[in-house]
Amino acid sequence: MNIEQVRDYTLSLYGVTEDQPFGDDILTFRLEGKIFVCLWLGGGKHDMKDSSEPRLALKLSPERNIELREQFSAVTPAWHWNKKHWSDVYYEQLEDTLVQEWIKESYLLVASKLSKAMRQKYIKGA
Repeated sequence: MNIEQVRDYTLSLYGVTEDQPFGDDILTFRLEGKIFVCLWLGGGKHDMKDSSEPRLALKLSPERNIELREQFSAVTPAWHWNKKHWSDVYYEQLEDTLVQEWIKESYLLVASKLSKAMRQKYIKGA
C-alpha cells in the first residue's frame, strides 16, 4: 500500500474522521473522537533518527501487539505512543491485505470500547 491507499482505506470505514492535532506531519484517524490510527506523513518533529520509511501507528490489544512484533519485522513498538497498546507498522513492507486487516482490527477495538448503543452502529457498519 502507499500512503494514499492507507488514507483512503481508513477513511472508508464507517464514521471515521481525520485531523492533525500533532502538527502537519501526522494524520490521526478517529472513531467518536478516539484515535485508532496515526499516519506519519514524513519529516517534521515526528521524524525518527534511524528511519524515514513510511509508517503508521495502530492501537491494538497488548497481546496482539506482542504477537505481530514477533511475527513481522515491519511491526515495532510505537515510537511516540504507549508501546504496550500501540505499534508502528511499516506498511510498504507488508501485503496490503494485512495492513487493511490490522487497520480494521484497530477500528473494531476502539468501537468495542464505546457505549453499547454507539458500538452497535459501528460494528454493523464495519
